Amino acid sequence: MTAVAHINAIGTAKPPHEVHDAFVRFVAGRIEAPKTRRLFERMVERAGIEQRFSYLEPVTLDDGTITDSDGFYGPEEWPGTDARMARYERDAPRLGLAAISALGDALDPGSVTHLVVASCTGFMAPGLDQRIAAALGLHPGVERTVVGFMGCYAAVNSLRLAHHIVRSEPAARVLVLTLELCTLHFQKTFDLERLLAMLLFGDGAAVALVSAKPHGLALDDFRATTLPGSAEAIRWTIRNQGFDMHLGGEVPGHIGNALRQEMKRNDADGLLRGQKDYDLWAVHAGGRSILDAVEQALELSPDALDASRTILREQGNMSSATLMFVLARMLAEQGDARGIAMAFGPGLAAESFRFTRLG
Repeated sequence: MTAVAHINAIGTAKPPHEVHDAFVRFVAGRIEAPKTRRLFERMVERAGIEQRFSYLEPVTLDDGTITDSDGFYGPEEWPGTDARMARYERDAPRLGLAAISALGDALDPGSVTHLVVASCTGFMAPGLDQRIAAALGLHPGVERTVVGFMGCYAAVNSLRLAHHIVRSEPAARVLVLTLELCTLHFQKTFDLERLLAMLLFGDGAAVALVSAKPHGLALDDFRATTLPGSAEAIRWTIRNQGFDMHLGGEVPGHIGNALRQEMKRNDADGLLRGQKDYDLWAVHAGGRSILDAVEQALELSPDALDASRTILREQGNMSSATLMFVLARMLAEQGDARGIAMAFGPGLAAESFRFTRLG
């Protein structure tokens, strides 16, 4: 009998400084055109976000300039990619270790056989996987895999790897870490669409312990699809001043149209696997408009995406870590339930899996 992979526990962590309000005040103060400023402020109100977090501490200077305590985003030129990667190398390991620490007694480092790390906001070598393995004192032979630059759906790909590992090696105990420092990549721009994209993103890390032990969330079939005609809708480009995100306004429309087609066909090979009545909907909290598009296209009840909307409100979009935060909320609740998880990202691609919460 093939082993079934289960998420036994999830630990989460966020940096210490709340930056959403400071970002909003900073941008509003830089937009000179009143019409554009009013539009930005209206979109802020509609974003469904109250907090985002970073290792950068916001400060207001005597002249009213909003910056951070290190002057990383100072009044002059903003840092190049080298400086941003240096901050990633400094802060990413400690954020990852904080998430792992949140697992508490659920984790015995000596029993970990595999480590999967997903991140799209930084690069270094030795990699984040090696830094984490060394800090935890994992066995030198632990099998490491890095899922890089896949963006918001990387959690699904990472859990799929753990799913396949446990199915092939039932004794495996897999740590799956998703970690992003999105606030290292704010861009100095007056382009409203780019500012609204930056309005969404914050930092966070989440780690799942996956094994064949039958408790937590049992992982079922994984599916992936690419939405036709949408390849340019989400782009994440490395430039001289960090990683430049393009999140087109057409993304919610692409997602809504694709999901409406899924609802029409709704066969066993589709994204919904021939079902409509799931108890739990773990949808990547990419933004309010994306969650609205999913809710409307799939004709969900108004409270179906409460977990996703709560994470969006409290944390913002943390790219690959976001879906794991949503799953952590569902794992913490009681009662058997059938669920489906989905996330969207560059491609434009949709990734999903079904799961069952036990007890």
